[in-house]
This record gives sequence, structure tokens and C-alpha cells, in this order.
Amino acid sequence: MGDKNPPRTLRDYSQPSHEGYRNTIELPEGNNVVPLRSDTIRLVQNGCAFHGLPSEDPNQHLKDFLKLVDSLDLNVENREGTRLHLFQFSLRN
Repeated sequence: MGDKNPPRTLRDYSQPSHEGYRNTIELPEGNNVVPLRSDTIRLVQNGCAFHGLPSEDPNQHLKDFLKLVDSLDLNVENREGTRLHLFQFSLRN
């Protein structure tokens, strides 16, 4: 019988694959259309951009992002959906 988990070489680990992975941000069911203004998107892009550099702290980026987004006058009923839609604009490269 075939082995379900064949041994992997070091080369296999050095070349990761995205096969089988899903997007980690899952939007809530229902009407998840959130109107975003271009100035709000630019504010997020310029106010808390994360480039993934070794010198950047991802936890600090999340704190800065939430602080910036929570300072905006957003629809309280759909705040989480708006955060999810805006987060992608805070990531660079």
C-alpha cells in the first residue's frame, strides 16, 4: 500500500507550495458589499502600510491598522466587514 505521507527532502521544504491553502480572511455570509471611498483606501495605504520586512512588527501593524480604521466614521453594523475589506490595502509587496 502506498504511503500517504512520503518522506520529504530538504528541497521540498525550501520550495513551499500554496496548493490546498485557502484565504485566511473569510467574509461573513450575506450582503458583504462594503462601499469604500478612494480617500479612505489611500488613508489606509499611506497611514499603516506593511511591507513584510524583517524590521517590521506584524503585531504592531495590526494595532496601527485597527487604531486608524477605528478612528474613521464607519457603519457600526458592518464594521468587521469594512475592516476585512480595508486590510488588504494596508499590505504592500
